[in-house]
Amino acid sequence: MRLVLLGPPGAGKGTQAKQLAEKLDLPHVSTGDLLRENVSQDTNLGREAKNFMNRGLLVPDDIVARMLRQRFNHPDVRRGFILDGYPRNLKQAEGLDAILREQDSLLELVVYLDSSDPVIIQRITGRLVCSNCGLSFHRTNMPPKSEGLCDKCGSRLYQRTDDTEETARKRLEVYKKEACALIEYYQEKGILKCLTADAEAAPVLNNILELVKEYDDSHKK
Repeated sequence: MRLVLLGPPGAGKGTQAKQLAEKLDLPHVSTGDLLRENVSQDTNLGREAKNFMNRGLLVPDDIVARMLRQRFNHPDVRRGFILDGYPRNLKQAEGLDAILREQDSLLELVVYLDSSDPVIIQRITGRLVCSNCGLSFHRTNMPPKSEGLCDKCGSRLYQRTDDTEETARKRLEVYKKEACALIEYYQEKGILKCLTADAEAAPVLNNILELVKEYDDSHKK
């Protein structure tokens, strides 16, 4: 199963992708994780990306695409993957298809997690991230067992500087401008499914798993 989770910032893509990957025994591919890994390992691509990140700029598409190409060359993704955080616009979607075509592969399912603005703002402004392993928590929705510390590795939790209401609203505006073309692109391919993601994580995960089962069942016939 080669599956992409789409949706606005704060829709829960990262949370769902991690749990989905565990349930389906597939690798979770996150562009955010790839960027952090390349920067921390001081790879050539990491140094290129850091140049932009240090100036508060978005990392160019071609650098992210090269990171993805490298990741998709690993043997563990041959039988499938769960991708989140990418693509965010039509150009990236076309680039992703090109990368997969190089491997005689294609996306099988794209799930769009739709969430209302108030829920998104609440999720983003309460988000906490582990300074070491990157695991996400939430002050009220999913608090850590020990205040300020990661359940997994015990490292300090912090709030990202851009996880403020003002920044979240700006990110939503930018996302909405580019989302329509992206949604239409996958609709035309016939692989897009939309889910409401305002609920807690568990029922949303069950709904995604049901879509995966429906896909598998329909392709067994």
